[in-house]
Amino acid sequence: MSEPSGDASGNDLRRSSALVGAGILLSRVAGLVRESATAAFLGTGIGAEALRAALRIPNLMQNLLGEGVLSASFIPAYSKLLAEGRREDAGRLAGAIAGLLLLVTSVLVVVGVVFAGPITRVITPGWPEGSARFELTVTLVRILTPGVGLLVLSAWCLGVLNSHRRFFLSYVAPVAWNAAIIVLLVSVGLSTSEQFTVAQAFAWGAVLGSALQFGVQLPGVLRLTRGLRLSTSLAVPGVRAVVSRFGQVVAGRGGVQLAAYVDVVVASLLAGGALAALGYAQVLYLLPISLFGMAIAAAELPTLSTLDHEDRRRVVERIDTGLGRVAFFVVPSTVAFVLVGDLVVATVYQRGNFSEDASVQVGAILAVYGLGLLASTSSRLLQSSLYGVGDTRTPAIYAVLRVVVSLLVGIAVMFPLDAVQATSQGISVVGDVAWQVAPEALRAADAPNALRLGGAGLAFGAAVGAWFEWLLLRTRVRIVFGPTRLGGPHARRIVLAALAAAVAALAARALVETIDLHATIEGLLALGLVGSVYVLVARAVGVPEARELTGRLERLVDRRAK
Repeated sequence: MSEPSGDASGNDLRRSSALVGAGILLSRVAGLVRESATAAFLGTGIGAEALRAALRIPNLMQNLLGEGVLSASFIPAYSKLLAEGRREDAGRLAGAIAGLLLLVTSVLVVVGVVFAGPITRVITPGWPEGSARFELTVTLVRILTPGVGLLVLSAWCLGVLNSHRRFFLSYVAPVAWNAAIIVLLVSVGLSTSEQFTVAQAFAWGAVLGSALQFGVQLPGVLRLTRGLRLSTSLAVPGVRAVVSRFGQVVAGRGGVQLAAYVDVVVASLLAGGALAALGYAQVLYLLPISLFGMAIAAAELPTLSTLDHEDRRRVVERIDTGLGRVAFFVVPSTVAFVLVGDLVVATVYQRGNFSEDASVQVGAILAVYGLGLLASTSSRLLQSSLYGVGDTRTPAIYAVLRVVVSLLVGIAVMFPLDAVQATSQGISVVGDVAWQVAPEALRAADAPNALRLGGAGLAFGAAVGAWFEWLLLRTRVRIVFGPTRLGGPHARRIVLAALAAAVAALAARALVETIDLHATIEGLLALGLVGSVYVLVARAVGVPEARELTGRLERLVDRRAK
């Protein structure tokens, strides 16, 4: 099978990543609507904190068995069978993996429901057992866990669809999950202000949405696969290889998930509101990672799995092109998060029970997260390049090392930062700057959001860990294929555009401080100014992605004018 030319490869990358990006964009927009509704009805209070903790517990199953692991272990083997014309074998492989996933997730669902109480006790040691917040978390875990099992099967559908280059449906399917939550959350939230009832409505909406997300993908999978039969047999060709890789990736993902759980554990030792604030900041931080890092890495994985890996120059060019595309889209997000993060937060969340002070607190945490954004997104593509040659062990090891570094740094700085309060009046020290657990009065079940910045310590640890992992991955990719460039072939031009965007961000902040506008308008103004200046400068200095983007907009305007 002949390889595509360089131009064809670039166009293929753009088309595939655009489809993935479009699907993710729609799902993430729906996710932002979901989070905005959650913030309006739950704010940063007890219901929001219990919901954040409860979502983390069953999500262990989704993240260990779901999309990232299946992409790394299943897609390369399945894509190879398709490339060799062995569609029947590919169908049998897909059926065996689905059967094994169904068996494992069924067991884990039972464990999660039956042992929800002890699991919650381990995860949130700072919350007194028997308190309203603790009991609500246990209830939410029992509701959410079965739905997460369906999301694992949805990730299997994504693996099959992506291998057949059907990208859009699999990444837009989460819109159904978000829509179900939004409908139930808003319906119940408008009828009652009782946080426990509203939080449970969110959970039941998530279960309904999980079934919808799986259901919308399944017909397409059934049409594409031949010889699909559910089984748990390891004798099916390719299954042992997938399971072997699966175990290695799970080890790496397990380390990352352990870090996520440790975040919950230590956040429960911080002043009230820390876990909720972290959750809201993470939703925005993960948006560009999903839109750009995940989109491009997912679009590239099938191709990187089937390229001639002996042609190191072509592989490196492909990786560099992807890294340049990642950087072009991620850099303005970094600028916005770091310099006008509070305005971004206010645009998305500040309404109902989510206050202006909470926007400042969450915005500060988001700004710190933004420091590691480029590293996190670039690492996704570097991981895919190693997955493409069957190396799942190395990224797994690096993921564990990232976790260790993130936790060591995060825990070292979070307790001193928990003495710092961020409000609309400014940032001030209101407690003892020391390495100690927050006073019990600030961690009580009925304690309001203390607006402290302990969560920013965990965000800083995550940023340092992200750069550490990127450095390790870049070194390994250089050994396997050759040197790659952060920011791709047009990194210097992207830096110039970023500097211009930073000036625009500072100008936007000065403008909104002198003109009294609605919080939503202020954020949109800042984002619009940063984005437009960045794209225009990037086009002027010759960044191809900027020319492509503005060219599409010009053609769209011309068609509308005609």
